Amino acid sequence: MKIPLGQLLVQSGIITVKTLDRALVRQQSCGLTLGEVLLEMGVATEEELREALAQQAQALAEMKILLVDDPAAMNCDVEGALKKEGYQVFIARDGVEGLKIAFSQKPDLILCDASSPRMDGYALMRAIKANPASAGTPMILLTSKASPEEEHRALKAGFHDFIAKPVMTIRVVSRVKRAFEIMDKYRENQVAPPA
Repeated sequence: MKIPLGQLLVQSGIITVKTLDRALVRQQSCGLTLGEVLLEMGVATEEELREALAQQAQALAEMKILLVDDPAAMNCDVEGALKKEGYQVFIARDGVEGLKIAFSQKPDLILCDASSPRMDGYALMRAIKANPASAGTPMILLTSKASPEEEHRALKAGFHDFIAKPVMTIRVVSRVKRAFEIMDKYRENQVAPPA
């Protein structure tokens, strides 16, 4: 899960929430990055910002994604695109191998093909959701059946999202980021103290 720079600086005690709020308002009006605004305000040093950015990159690199699909059948380099974004990517060529990797590596997100050999995406999803240790793992279905009925079926079955094939790397990366953002917001709401 990618932790926003401002949140990292607050958690580290470098700035206060009030200072972060002021910096975010200033950022919106001047077009500078948050780091540039904080430097301009004199509330953070370049070294503190570099350290916080390194923590942010490390948190992202710890995010694991399992891709269950035959790489030869993919029309683009999904694995390469996800790695370029900083994710750790595991590949499974079929549903059974995907299930083994899911239980051993505990990915933060699973992308799976609806028609994987040996165990299709729906069966894989049911197996993942049946195990309490992996039940909360979001899953995105990749399918060549790009109909509204198939999308409805996938979402009703419990998939977090649906991507029609042939996939485009930019679409996969965007949906993965969106899934993590939604999960982050959900977790924040779960642990937020009552007002």
